[in-house]
Amino acid sequence: MDDLYLKTSFDVSRVLTRNYSTSFFSAVGLLDKDIQDAIFGIYGFVRLADEIVDTFTGYDRARLLNDFEAEYRNARRTGISLNPVINAFGQVVRRYDIGEGLVNAFLASMRADLTKNRYDDKREMDAYVYGSADVVGLMCLRVFCNGDRPLYERLKRPAMKLGSAFQKVNFLRDMKQDMEQLDRAYFPGVTRHNFCEEKKREIIREIETDFAEAFEGIRQLPQNSRLGVYMAYVYYTRLLRKIKRTPARRLMDKRIRVSDFNKAVLFTRSVVMNKVNLL
Repeated sequence: MDDLYLKTSFDVSRVLTRNYSTSFFSAVGLLDKDIQDAIFGIYGFVRLADEIVDTFTGYDRARLLNDFEAEYRNARRTGISLNPVINAFGQVVRRYDIGEGLVNAFLASMRADLTKNRYDDKREMDAYVYGSADVVGLMCLRVFCNGDRPLYERLKRPAMKLGSAFQKVNFLRDMKQDMEQLDRAYFPGVTRHNFCEEKKREIIREIETDFAEAFEGIRQLPQNSRLGVYMAYVYYTRLLRKIKRTPARRLMDKRIRVSDFNKAVLFTRSVVMNKVNLL
């Protein structure tokens, strides 16, 4: 493959990441430079698929997702795609031996967003979260471990817990948009009318348990990735604290966020903790 096209493919995924998530973009910037492109490649792919099912309204989203998946399958077969985002992701899949089972689970959860609006029990929700978030953490872990199979196996569960925690925080943060604009409710039994402090506390306790287990895994990550992942962890735990202080009914009226100033403070604090070996 032409080196310039390959570089351009990763550049496109980098720009996509920066435009859609400044927080994640900043966290990736704390990874070792030799793995940053790989993580941008993963994020670009999963973000584009997510945008297809969430925001490409007015278009045949099922057909677009089918075309997206077909182009990925073709890229896996031929080794190249004219879609730069898929091309970058395909190179990462090959370089780091990311299993097709992870990709298939992710695409299955994206496809569920086209047809499924409610999750009736925790088993169903957990299956969705596994495909939409846990496997993304596992894809990134393949990059971080770079062929160290024992390390990957040891950190699989914490990586999945971190993905689950991130996704559930997103669900709480985005409840207004999910329910009003997308007509989706991910937490079983939770509706706009019955969401209350008790239900919020129950969900937050589960997320805090996920974060606690994930943190032990973060401390065992290779030096190439520990600070970047820790930064993402700090950002999301801060966001969860803001959600915890926000009345349940208020979450149905506004999207909670961490200010740019506080993001900068968290960034600096994370770097300092890493330098003095507190992670």
